[in-house]
Amino acid sequence: MRVLFVILAVLLLVPGWTGGQRLALLGDKPQLIATRVAIDPSNPNRTRVGALTYLGGVALRSIDPAFGGYSALTVVPQADGDQITLLSDGGNVVAFTMAADWKPRRLRFLNLPAGPGIGWEKRERDSESMAIDPATGCIWIGFERANAIWRYAPGLARAEAQRAPGQMDAWPDNGGPESLARMPDGRFVAIGEDRHVPTRRWRGAEADRLHSREALIFPGDPIVTRPVPFAYMPYGRFDPADATALPNGDLLILDRAFRLPYRFSNRLSLVPAAMIRGGAVARGRLLATLDSPLIHDNFEGVATTVEDGATIVWLVSDDNQSVLQRTLLLKFRLD
Repeated sequence: MRVLFVILAVLLLVPGWTGGQRLALLGDKPQLIATRVAIDPSNPNRTRVGALTYLGGVALRSIDPAFGGYSALTVVPQADGDQITLLSDGGNVVAFTMAADWKPRRLRFLNLPAGPGIGWEKRERDSESMAIDPATGCIWIGFERANAIWRYAPGLARAEAQRAPGQMDAWPDNGGPESLARMPDGRFVAIGEDRHVPTRRWRGAEADRLHSREALIFPGDPIVTRPVPFAYMPYGRFDPADATALPNGDLLILDRAFRLPYRFSNRLSLVPAAMIRGGAVARGRLLATLDSPLIHDNFEGVATTVEDGATIVWLVSDDNQSVLQRTLLLKFRLD
């Protein structure tokens, strides 16, 4: 009788399964294949793309069924290569070191130790943006749907703190902090993918407002500091997909567009540091466009490093775990 009572109590107190599919998790046997790719399939010798010089890239694939969907990346130079961390929009993480031979070494597969919700469904781990403090190794991740930012210990070993800023409350569930960048002076910038600047804060033509994207500047750690808003104006019918800071404080923003029947296009824009301030309307200078006949895909992650005094730009594409797309990791020099 006691056993029956316990079973009935559990059924009453524990929420029932809704039928949602379990979020796919990476396994404990990491495997990764990297295949070199040309920036222009029709002209393998081409290297120039706008203000960028192509230094190389790879298509990444794995037999692990959870592999794919990478929306953000960090790159930290090491003595034996670059430490690369890829974050998917389902909370899985692929980390490896890659040197000039483009072969992944010290490969690790892991899944975020915590995040919004319980992590059963993918929408609870809709991790779209990531920033790192190279001095401490701490990592901040922006989650759509929850419209929250979480801070993690180095190596994503554990979650340390989280916050859902009130200024993000009205950002769409599927258009939240798609971009997150840590500036050299310790500030953070977050840009919403879809949210336009509210009418009450706009001074200008309505057509321009409907083209704007709401952005926030945090004076320090976004977990503990209060942000001030500004506006970002992307080029054409593009949406901001990610952002990263340059060593001089300028902001490099990756914009993305989708066109039927099934084609992606990306633009990289440079926003001067002087425009990264409260109340400003930031318009970038177009640096490069990735579109046909060049290699093109759903590029959603951008990061920068410095190599031999040159600014290096990294891009990663989100394949949406579709057979029609690829996970591409590309490297450029900003001239």
